[in-house]
Amino acid sequence: MTEEETKKMHKKNEINDKDSSEHKADKQKDSGLKTITEKPEQSEAKSSNKKHAQEKPKRTEAFVNAKDIPISTKHSAAICNFIKMKKISKAIIDLEQVARIKKAVPMKGEIPHRKGKMMSGRFPQKAAKEFIVLLKSLAANANYNGIEDPIVTKAIANIGARPFGGYGVRKKRTHITLVAKSVSGGKK
Repeated sequence: MTEEETKKMHKKNEINDKDSSEHKADKQKDSGLKTITEKPEQSEAKSSNKKHAQEKPKRTEAFVNAKDIPISTKHSAAICNFIKMKKISKAIIDLEQVARIKKAVPMKGEIPHRKGKMMSGRFPQKAAKEFIVLLKSLAANANYNGIEDPIVTKAIANIGARPFGGYGVRKKRTHITLVAKSVSGGKK
């Protein structure tokens, strides 16, 4: 190749580079226009997707599972029987009275008698405070699921893991399950 041919090739490349850069700029302008015109369509599509995402399946019950709560299983079982078949708000009020030693939880066994209609009972304050937290969470779950006037239909307390503490003492742990349903769906 001669020098003239190489110069001609360089000129052609420069012209092609200019054309390609102008072509790219035009494409960017066109794509910019397309994105501007497509944005409302995309936003409508996104909002319709959000509407579909907000539609959740209708649930008939709300539940709370708590694992290894550091309270007595005996006290938890007594409180479960105490709050069963009550509205959540009423159960929270009753447990607040138990925590303030105003109302006793009925218990079986060799436990002293209490004033009122029950035979024997105690004031498990620590367990009552833990149950108040769980009942508030259950009320929030019921509200989220759209359950009106929920009542506690199931309240179950089981023995949890019993790790060793200091001096070979086994610690208290309890698993708790609470289920709430609508008044019309639950037993009266």
